[in-house]
Amino acid sequence: MTAAKLDLDFTLPAHVTDLAARVREFVVNEIIPYETDQRWGSHGPSDELRRELNDRARRAGVFAPHAPTEYGGVGLSHVGQAAVFTAAGYSMLGPIALHCAAPDEGNIHMLDVIARPDQRERFLKPLATGECRSCFCATEPAPGAGSDPTQLKTTARREGNEWVIDGEKWLITGAEGAGFAIIMARVEGEGGGATMFLADLPNPGFKIERLLDTIDSSFTGGHGVIRLDNLRLPADAVLGEIGQGFRYAQVRLAPARLTHCMRWLGSAMRAHDIATEYARRRTAFGKPIGEHEGVSFMLADNAMDIHMAQLTILHTAWVLDKGEKGGTESSMAKVICSEAVSRVADRSLQILGGLGATRDTVVERIYRDVRAFRIYDGPSETHRWSIGRRIVQSRA
Repeated sequence: MTAAKLDLDFTLPAHVTDLAARVREFVVNEIIPYETDQRWGSHGPSDELRRELNDRARRAGVFAPHAPTEYGGVGLSHVGQAAVFTAAGYSMLGPIALHCAAPDEGNIHMLDVIARPDQRERFLKPLATGECRSCFCATEPAPGAGSDPTQLKTTARREGNEWVIDGEKWLITGAEGAGFAIIMARVEGEGGGATMFLADLPNPGFKIERLLDTIDSSFTGGHGVIRLDNLRLPADAVLGEIGQGFRYAQVRLAPARLTHCMRWLGSAMRAHDIATEYARRRTAFGKPIGEHEGVSFMLADNAMDIHMAQLTILHTAWVLDKGEKGGTESSMAKVICSEAVSRVADRSLQILGGLGATRDTVVERIYRDVRAFRIYDGPSETHRWSIGRRIVQSRA
């Protein structure tokens, strides 16, 4: 795309700017006080805490604005989501409260696009309204599917009028306590290929072997290791069509990468604001530390990284709103934003000095959580490889 063809306009309708402002106010006044709640543990906020935050969001009129309108959503465009989700991300508990955190937000979008009418009623409706959570089971331990999804090892075979699924998944976000799972498996026979299945939980064939101890801690249900052992599902459990799982995954991946960027940008802004306020009042060598170039330059670099991330998100959202796939743009956004917010968190912690290394502010927790963002939804190296391959293969 050349610059001459760009007709960028990120102007938002008044009702979206109003919603974003209300979300920001809600997060600051009602959600940030929960950040010291003991129910936010090493494997994420408890489901009890999640439901309590959801109730607050409902009372404030900001719950699940991204959901289909038939389930109470407001029909946000991708650009509109950028404003609202960034506001929600000002606290890492904000997306939990609004029910727009991963993996549920991405699963809501994918089910809205793909699910049959009966599946919408059985799975999408309770998910969109917050009655339950979900998980997306694609990643496998080596040598299975990871950055390369074609290494998928989990299998599904027919036995009578049932599907039988066997395999192992890991780093499955939100598995503990999920009401259902979307499972990627390779169908044996019938044309074969990667296929998505919907599975009600709990199920004796879906065994959570353990929750992984990870660097991040902001996702309800943690990150599980799952054993699929003779998991039996009805014949109508297929989501979409047999063999089209990878194609359907693209419906989810590009928007979901971008919403991650939106939420984490909000957290980066929070870290920057905390560091800025500290730099204004903490003195050293006769003046506030923010007046020393070593600190003021870090604040300036933060501001530039935040601005760059904002523009990248808005451009990619604009591409998606035009109905384009946005694969390259979302890959670029994932790398640019994940690395930018990591730099912002790192500088903010450094500005805070000894305070930054403590949990007296949320910056230390933001710093740990955003580090993982450079890995999940495709590590930076995979996206760079993909972008570079497209450049080499492109023709004028």
